[in-house]
Amino acid sequence: MIKRFIVRGMVQGVGFRWFAARHGRALGLRGYARNLADGRVEVVAAGDGEPLARLEALLRDGPANARVDGLERHEHGDDSEIPLRSFDIR
Repeated sequence: MIKRFIVRGMVQGVGFRWFAARHGRALGLRGYARNLADGRVEVVAAGDGEPLARLEALLRDGPANARVDGLERHEHGDDSEIPLRSFDIR
């Protein structure tokens, strides 16, 4: 399963992508985190249901210096669309 999260708030310049990637790797997920031009952060993660749910909970809180004002979640099907072997920062 693939989930795409769009996180808004004070989430750029506070280590949010590194936070997402560190936790994604620790949970055994594949995917990436990247800044969007409008100040939001996109996190795309592929893996099993429980680790994805845990990542979502972590993203809702974010790292200590971040302020998460909202999180959108979009679910996609087949995780073979994410060819990455790890969790990257883009």
